[in-house]
Amino acid sequence: MSKIALVDDDRNILTSVAMCLEAEGFEVETYHDGQQALDAFNKKLPDMAVLDIKMPRMDGMDLLQRLRQKTTMPVIFLTSKDDEIDEVLGLRMGADDYVKKPFSQRLLVERIRAFLRRQDAIAGEVIPETEETKVMDRGDLKMDPLRHAVAWKGKDVSLTVTEFLLLQALAQRPGFVKSRDQLMDVAYDDQVYVDDRTIDSHIKRLRKKMRSVDETFSAIETLYGIGYRYNEE
Repeated sequence: MSKIALVDDDRNILTSVAMCLEAEGFEVETYHDGQQALDAFNKKLPDMAVLDIKMPRMDGMDLLQRLRQKTTMPVIFLTSKDDEIDEVLGLRMGADDYVKKPFSQRLLVERIRAFLRRQDAIAGEVIPETEETKVMDRGDLKMDPLRHAVAWKGKDVSLTVTEFLLLQALAQRPGFVKSRDQLMDVAYDDQVYVDDRTIDSHIKRLRKKMRSVDETFSAIETLYGIGYRYNEE
C-alpha cells in the first residue's frame, strides 16, 4: 500500500482528498503546514507528496527545496494562483507536476497513480502490460506511460501528467478527431467546471514543448469549432 502525504492548511481539502485517496486504497498522512510535514519526513519519507504552495510556517516551495536535497520522490503542487509563475518555478525546482484549485479528485488520483507506476518501473518492479501502460510508437513519437517518458525524433520531452494524458489520447487514434469535451473527460470530471480555453491552453503548452525539440512539429492539428486531431508523420 503506497503512502501519500497531503500538506495543506485548508482542513476541508485535507479531509476530502484524504477520504478519496483512502477509498482508492492509499495510506494517507495529512499535515497542516510545511514545517510539520518536514519534521515527519525527516523521520520517514512517504512514497509521494501532494503540497499546497501557500502555507504558514513553511510554504510548499521551501519544503520542496528541502526535500530535493535528499530525495527524488514524486511531488505534486496544489496551486490556486492564476499566474503561472509559481507553477513554472515549482517545476524548475523539481516538482513533478501541479494541479490548480479547484481540482478534480479523479484527475489527482490518476496523476498519483501515473507517478507511482513510473517509480515502480524505475525500481524494476514487474507491472502487467495494458493498453494504458504499454509503450506507444507513432512515427516520430514514442510514449512510455510507466516511466512517464515522451520522446520525439529521439529527443526527450518533459510533460506534465495532464499534457501527457492529452497527447496520449490524441495519438492513440491518429487521424480521428477528439472534441474538446472528449479531451476534458481525459483530464477532468464532473467535480470541476472548465471551459474550452482550459483545453486550448494545455494544447498550446504541449505544442510549445514539442517544438522546443523540433521547431517543425505539426502533428497536432486544430479543427476550429470541432477539436483536435493527431496526424502521424
